[in-house]
Amino acid sequence: MSESAAFFDLDKTIIATSSTLAMGKSFYAAGLIGRRDVIKGAYARLIYHLGAVDHDRMERMRRDVARTVAGWDSDRVKAVIEEDLITLIDPLVYDEAAALIEGHHAEGRDVVIVSSSGEEIVGPIGELLGADHVVASRSVIDAGRYTGRVEFYAYGPYKAEAMRALAADHGWDLEASYAYTDSFTDLPMLEAVGHPHAVNPDRALRREAVARDWPVLDFRHPVRLRARISRVPAPRTPVAVGLAGAAVMAAAAGWRVARVHGRRAG
Repeated sequence: MSESAAFFDLDKTIIATSSTLAMGKSFYAAGLIGRRDVIKGAYARLIYHLGAVDHDRMERMRRDVARTVAGWDSDRVKAVIEEDLITLIDPLVYDEAAALIEGHHAEGRDVVIVSSSGEEIVGPIGELLGADHVVASRSVIDAGRYTGRVEFYAYGPYKAEAMRALAADHGWDLEASYAYTDSFTDLPMLEAVGHPHAVNPDRALRREAVARDWPVLDFRHPVRLRARISRVPAPRTPVAVGLAGAAVMAAAAGWRVARVHGRRAG
């Protein structure tokens, strides 16, 4: 049983893009979104890569995406993601992040991915990376279709709340645990552990990290993860991938604890 854990944000921390926005072309090809949505998604991706996504922009993007996915067929979404996601994400994993993940595993820590993207996106990525657990946004599906409403939003303080719940369930010492993220909006996530790290930080987080004397890491080398798969540990427990979440940075829910996938057997 692990005594501590390493918590990783996903986008721009483990992978060199937004996992949700990366699916835009695939959703367009599947007829789920139109050309206007693709253009808006390209703009959002540019803003994201420039590090200009603050809380207000995230909220606007969240509302836009929630409106877009309302009515989508959940089985169709699952099929598109299964077909394209790993191919899209595989060459975008930072080598530095993969090395950290295997390092924490070697030292006996559980690895947890904590992301505001939908669970059906985060789950397969977590499995590819050998994560032990994932925390992700979870949307409401009714009669096989997304409603545009959200059951849980893994964002800001909700991430930290989910981390504390996991730690209580698994007996982890958060003071001995690690966290990695690029965004100032994840400050509660970093404050929840004894070893916070800013990775490719936006300006606000960089200032905060310098002021608090937190380590600042710059990841610059995306690699094809499957090309180095022999060095990536397989999940010690399979990550369970559910369909309860939309492939979105979805609407905010109440202050509640995430349902976490990838529980240990036994």
